[in-house]
Amino acid sequence: MELVIVTGLSGSGKSKVVDALEDIGFFCVDNIPPKLILKFAELCSQSAQAMDRVAIVVDARSREMFSTFSESLAELTARGYTYKILYIEAEDSVILKRYKETRRRHPLLDGECDSTEEALKSERELLRFARENADYILDTSLSSTAQLKEKIADLFLSDTSQKLLVSVMSFGFKYGLPAEADLVFDVRCLPNPFYIAELRDRTGLEKSVRDYVFQQPQTGGLVTRLLDLIDYLLPLYREEGKTQLTIAVGCTGGQHRSVALAEHLYRHLEGAGARGICTHRDIHRRQQ
Repeated sequence: MELVIVTGLSGSGKSKVVDALEDIGFFCVDNIPPKLILKFAELCSQSAQAMDRVAIVVDARSREMFSTFSESLAELTARGYTYKILYIEAEDSVILKRYKETRRRHPLLDGECDSTEEALKSERELLRFARENADYILDTSLSSTAQLKEKIADLFLSDTSQKLLVSVMSFGFKYGLPAEADLVFDVRCLPNPFYIAELRDRTGLEKSVRDYVFQQPQTGGLVTRLLDLIDYLLPLYREEGKTQLTIAVGCTGGQHRSVALAEHLYRHLEGAGARGICTHRDIHRRQQ
């Protein structure tokens, strides 16, 4: 039985993740107290109807009961069950905005927490063990529902224990480093199309910008060394058993150079038979 334990911050999009998992064939159950994880796993494995793909949501709604989460995982392992932990998060500002728009209360907003900001801080502390032990961490801050579904499908539609999912993303340093990145490459050393008037409002997805970036003599040397490094590292990560690798390529605003190079890297990986996805975190930030 493939068992996925979904957890993470309230307001980060766990319900959308569950919808995406159901779409690809998972039997999903929401808001299970940690102490019931083992019993539920036993019920599913002993069911007359085959349940080979199961996902359960365990989060801060359990309140003080969540403190037994680590013990419940140890019990699962002791009984011979294997599982993956999928942790969903988002930036505080994004979560606060979502709560304001939906007018819902944070589950920890009670006598101990006087504000949503305080409740969110307490929740991060409560879920620290879950995040530190997660097999996958998804930040939904800038992901649309369609993008989130695509990520879930890429993670769980095939045997992730045998394949490495490589997420290539572009970003702008002016908006901060992506928290989920395993490898970060800074391409601000390349000439910037922003200072070319006819390219300023275009992106690295457009031919004119790509041509400008790759016609620069510095780009060829950087790309050759970058691809050689990635080709060397991927087999090592696979041998280690890593199932998800996030490669972040950054420039100043995340609109031109990083986008062009991230797309080039993604196409290289795709041509080499690697399993991957490509996203552009900040590509439209400047226009907002």
